[in-house]
Formats: sequence, C-alpha cells, structure tokens
Amino acid sequence: MIVVTGATGLLGGAVVERLLARRPAEEIGVSVRDPTKAAALADRGVRVRRGDYDDAASLAHAFAEADQLLLVSAAATGETALRQHRTAIDAARRAGVRRVVYTSHMGANPASAFAPMVDHAATEALLADSGLAFTALRNGFYAASGRMLLGRAFETGEVAAPADGPVSWTAHDDLADAAAIVLTEEGRFEGPTPPLTGSAALDLAGLAAEALGRPIRRTVLTDAQYREALPEPVAELLLGMFAASRVGEFAAVDPTLGELLGRPPLTVRDVLAKD
Repeated sequence: MIVVTGATGLLGGAVVERLLARRPAEEIGVSVRDPTKAAALADRGVRVRRGDYDDAASLAHAFAEADQLLLVSAAATGETALRQHRTAIDAARRAGVRRVVYTSHMGANPASAFAPMVDHAATEALLADSGLAFTALRNGFYAASGRMLLGRAFETGEVAAPADGPVSWTAHDDLADAAAIVLTEEGRFEGPTPPLTGSAALDLAGLAAEALGRPIRRTVLTDAQYREALPEPVAELLLGMFAASRVGEFAAVDPTLGELLGRPPLTVRDVLAKD
C-alpha cells in the first residue's frame, strides 16, 4: 500500500488523483488531520485514516500496512517542522514502512537565508539517518507562489518588491505527476533527486512579463519598505527568500522533470493563465 500524507492539500490531493489512475484504490491510503475532508476519497475505495504530525499514535495507525509513504512537508518552519517530520519518520519506521518519498525542494541547503530550505536539508538528513530507503523530491519553486509574490501587478503593471534573482518556477500538476511516477515506478531515484524544475528561470519582472504577455515596471523596495507592507513574520520569511534567490539558490534549470514526465514541463503562462 502507498500512503499519502496531506492528501487534502493542493499537492497531496493531486498526487492521490494520479495514483488512482495508476493503481487500484484499495492499494492507496491517505493520512489526513480531518478525515471528513477526505470522505470523497473514502467513497472511491481509498483507505482514509486520521494522521496528525503532532500525534505519533495517530500516525502509527495511519501508516499501518504501508509499504511506501509520501511524506508531504509540514506547513511549518523551524523546530516545529523538524519535530513534526521526525515524528512522522519515526512512526513510519515503527509501522514497517519500507520507503519514504519526501517532498523536498531544489534549494534544500542548511545555510540558506530562506528558512524552509534549512528545514528541507535537515529533514533529508533525518531520512538518511533513519535506516529507511528514501527519495527526496527536490521540487522546483511552485509557480502558484509566484502569483502571490506578484501581488497586484496584473492590475497595476508594476512589481514592487526587494531585489530578487531567477527562479525555476514549476507547476504543482507536473510535480504531482512526478511524485506518482516515482512512487509507482521504483528504482528511478534513491536519496535526493536532481532539481525537478520547469524549463526556464525567471526573476519577478520576467515572471510578470511572461504571465501578462507584456513588460511591466519593476520597483525595487528596501527591506524596511517591504516590512512596512506586510506582517513581520511573513515579511521576514519572504525577505529570506529574496536573499536566497539573489545568490542563485533557485536558478538551476534541469531536464530531469521533463524526462520523468515524457513531455515538456508546463510553463509559467500555462499555470498562471489558469488563475
């Protein structure tokens, strides 16, 4: 059985749909904090069990009889994320899970200025020390996040943000397809994958121009100006992302995703045109 955590989220839910196209429903399970939100999956024959990264006993039940586990990274940062991931990995080992596939990031780096990248690197280290077989999907930056960073650029024709660097924006749909392939066609990757990216790296100005189909004005804000526009925790997190992008942490463009999918990855315009 393949068990997917976070199956009511955007990525986890998409992976489950891809798995259902590849495997019978009785071979798929999901671990979700609120099983009522996965009732439609239960109706289709998927095993639905409650699993909370803060509740080891619930994870033991959710992971029982799983051969493989898709561990979707926690919606947290810092010690909270590491504690939750450690709990999940320990529960997987005790449940007899043979292999963990983890949704990591192309920028995983213990020295990154962007906090989630430090967490991804630390989680990969936990997996390497766990004794479990594992694959860390080094996913590209979600293109959907780019829309959030552009703010009102679609209406104003202007992007106002701190100085940034190129990012390999990547579609959720492509990454979901890749995860399902890695889970159902074992042997392709062990440990961290190469970067699973789109086919181009774009800074914010390039992202906006590609999405809108026309050039935009780019206004560079100071860190202080940016902090004034957003709540402090959010501003601090995003300032770290901009700093990491400036030194090229998200700039790699790699053919692995397209090779895995057997087709070109979706473009920024493909993704943002859906919004």
